[in-house]
Amino acid sequence: MLMIFEMSMMGELKFFLGLQIKQDNKSIYIHQQNYTKELLKKFKMEDAKLMKTPMHASNLLSKDESGKPIGETIYRGMIGTFLYLTLSRPDIMHSICLCVRFQFDPRESHLKAIKRNLRYLVGTTNQCLFYKKNQDFMLVGYLLADQGVAQFSICLCILILVLIRYNDTINCCYQF
Repeated sequence: MLMIFEMSMMGELKFFLGLQIKQDNKSIYIHQQNYTKELLKKFKMEDAKLMKTPMHASNLLSKDESGKPIGETIYRGMIGTFLYLTLSRPDIMHSICLCVRFQFDPRESHLKAIKRNLRYLVGTTNQCLFYKKNQDFMLVGYLLADQGVAQFSICLCILILVLIRYNDTINCCYQF
């Protein structure tokens, strides 16, 4: 079955499914700066003290069964907003995926980790994905398998990070 549709040029692409897109002659920037600012405002964290990293290197989240339970609905809402933000922010992907594990029985320690991510966003609202135009690129995938998470009753934790690689230089997050 053949169907014919008329198409019209409506100008340069600037927004797509919540992603903001900025193009010039040599590059494309994809970001969610407005979404990030709305997220900080929603959780009343726009004036919070900023953090340099989304998660402390020595912070290993656990079930924390002795910790004070918090509302699942609030925690899940925060996780959901962060998962959407990871589309353009691979720098927070790992820490958010660690927090996702505890959405069915969140504790104060888990909420503290989420709030640290919010404080990290305060100072990094202008980060974006940066792609140079007209260059050959290769899609590269990295896999990190951590078998030391048996305490979560999970046999294997897998983190997959896919980056676009241009001539042996990786352009992931760029401040514009």
